[in-house]
Amino acid sequence: MSDMPERPWLKLFPPNVPTTLEYPEIPLYQTLAEAAARRPDLPAVRFAGTSLSYRELWSRAQRFARVLADLGVGQGDRVALMLPNCPQYVIAYYGVLRAGAIVVQVNPLYTPRELAYTLNDSGARALVVADLLYPVVQATLPHAALDHVLVARLRGEVAIGPEARAFEEALAAAAGEPPSVKVGAHDVAVLQYTGGTTGVAKGAMLTHFNLVANVLQCQAFNPEMPRDEEFRMLGVLPLFHVYGMTVVMNLCLACGGSMILLPRFELEPVMQTIRAVQPTLFPGVPTMYVAVNSFPNAEEYGVGSIRFCNSGGAPMPVEVMAAFERRFGGKILEGFGLSETSPVTHGNPAWGERKPGTVGVPMADTDCQIVDVETGTRVLPTGEPGEIRLRGPQVMAGYWNLPGETAEALRDGWLYTGDIGTMDAEGYLSIVDRKKDLILASGYNVYPRDVEEVLYEHPAVLEAGVAGVPDPYRGETVKAYVVLRPGASATTAELEAFCRERLAAYKVPRLIEFRDTLPKSAVGKVLRRVLVEEEKAKLASKE
Repeated sequence: MSDMPERPWLKLFPPNVPTTLEYPEIPLYQTLAEAAARRPDLPAVRFAGTSLSYRELWSRAQRFARVLADLGVGQGDRVALMLPNCPQYVIAYYGVLRAGAIVVQVNPLYTPRELAYTLNDSGARALVVADLLYPVVQATLPHAALDHVLVARLRGEVAIGPEARAFEEALAAAAGEPPSVKVGAHDVAVLQYTGGTTGVAKGAMLTHFNLVANVLQCQAFNPEMPRDEEFRMLGVLPLFHVYGMTVVMNLCLACGGSMILLPRFELEPVMQTIRAVQPTLFPGVPTMYVAVNSFPNAEEYGVGSIRFCNSGGAPMPVEVMAAFERRFGGKILEGFGLSETSPVTHGNPAWGERKPGTVGVPMADTDCQIVDVETGTRVLPTGEPGEIRLRGPQVMAGYWNLPGETAEALRDGWLYTGDIGTMDAEGYLSIVDRKKDLILASGYNVYPRDVEEVLYEHPAVLEAGVAGVPDPYRGETVKAYVVLRPGASATTAELEAFCRERLAAYKVPRLIEFRDTLPKSAVGKVLRRVLVEEEKAKLASKE
């Protein structure tokens, strides 16, 4: 097989959008240092009515690097961050990198068991945690070998035990210059743990080079993106997630924009923030746009100030995208990426044709192929579904302490994603589904997204998730989990008939369950595996 794959998408790029870039050999924190030199007095972070200028943010990040050095945390050591979106997260993240250490991303929703696994697997020496999460850490400490705990005060005073220290006090007491360390571009910057919903979580090793490259790729791919004072990013995606880390935080700060942070997605505070600050960019996930679409009188809140929305994390239902754009005017640009790719690899271009239902074309210096699932060596014809494999400067160095899994994922210079997709003649990629989410019903392959797309077309359906549940006869049966719109009604028979008109018989859900909510990840992705596990638990309880 040729080492140079076909790249039909290259001819779509206009002259002002480069297909290849030069990537500086710098540590990621240098992008913040350069932005602070250019825009020292402009707001970098806004949060709860306060703001930090670029000068203040960079100064505090360097001071935190001094804190870590004084604690004996040095180059290559791991420092875990267990924080919601807040200024302390940004300070700690860039401070860890400035100290030459490695950020370990921790989901603030973790239980003590999950936290202990991540701390022990990464070998983290220190942890920065929000005060409201401190009890979880206290319950974890007997099971994890941590040297230092720093507690960030988000809710005022909190009783801190002898094993911990207040983050703010440590920052204020730090004296002297930041440590003198030489951080290489290809040193690991972040351990980005995969969700773990399909097995044990793995730490993707993202280097400084990976992260800088992905920021530059995003910048180059979007020449129409607002600049300078017009760059106001609504930061409600969790920063500990790879999508929020790069597309909200790293991109915004490298561009010298203003990042408006919210600790979680709660619809009323989000709408009030939009009204107050008038953001111009809103990276989100489909469930967020579903919520905004359903908000009464949303036009009065100034949602029209948002020029661009980046959607990722889960497939965007076509009807959700169309409804948002009809109502508010801003463009939703659906893209694609993984923890292992820093994360962005594809995007629907603002400068060219957007194809709803696709995640667009590869970014600069990114190759994509569809290969057979069985061997991963045969490139498939246009339109035929297969496993997506990728290569580019944003692809991880490997999985932390997992050489076997690394060798399985990274083969012959390609990252094998485990996602099933198709590519059209112009190179636009469509995500069919996760390979592990594939439903095998009576010998037929059913991709949950095909069914979910149809359910979203029904006027009474607010959210939908589809999974394969155990069936003694068929092996698996297609089951739909549906949340109805407020005030709407529908029956299982009605939804089944609606699907039957639009889907092959073997794809039609044989089971439909109405729910108030669906289980979601921290970024709002419906967790199909959780639905399957719930079904298995129900069956086990009946045995």
